[in-house]
Amino acid sequence: MTNSSLSLKIPEGVSVSLQGSSVTVSGPKGTISKDFAHSGLKFTRTEDSIVLTASGKGKRSKAILGTIASHIKNMFKGVTEGHHYTMKVIYAHFPITVKVAGREVHIENFMGERSKRVAKIVGNVKITVSGDEIILEGIDKEEVGQTAANIHLATHVKKMDPRVFQDGIYLVERR
Repeated sequence: MTNSSLSLKIPEGVSVSLQGSSVTVSGPKGTISKDFAHSGLKFTRTEDSIVLTASGKGKRSKAILGTIASHIKNMFKGVTEGHHYTMKVIYAHFPITVKVAGREVHIENFMGERSKRVAKIVGNVKITVSGDEIILEGIDKEEVGQTAANIHLATHVKKMDPRVFQDGIYLVERR
């Protein structure tokens, strides 16, 4: 059997610790820890890089190798720069009000409804509402992305023509 391996260079100012298949990345913005035991990869650390090794040959092991490498790169970016998502509030007739209350986002007056819609904030995501723009910031890309999806799905219009009823909160930018 042949082994596929991939080396990831550790950025300046980032420290990485490996404990079996668990990877912990620390940087100026914070610390992220993820367990990749399900991947079946072997993780080794050199002075300035992490080496991922997949036993076996074939497309599947190479695909898993690339996926886990992307997760680790996202962790590097999260602890150095952070992940920023920008969402826009779109409405035609009824002005939508968005408020952050604890670990939830409350969306009021959506399509003229009396009851408010609620979206859950996942993990340590910081949300800033300014006018018709919502900015989501965090170090874990999965948490920021899931929070953005929760907000979008809370205002998803069902059983109506989406070309006519375009009200909602939409993702505009990811950085």
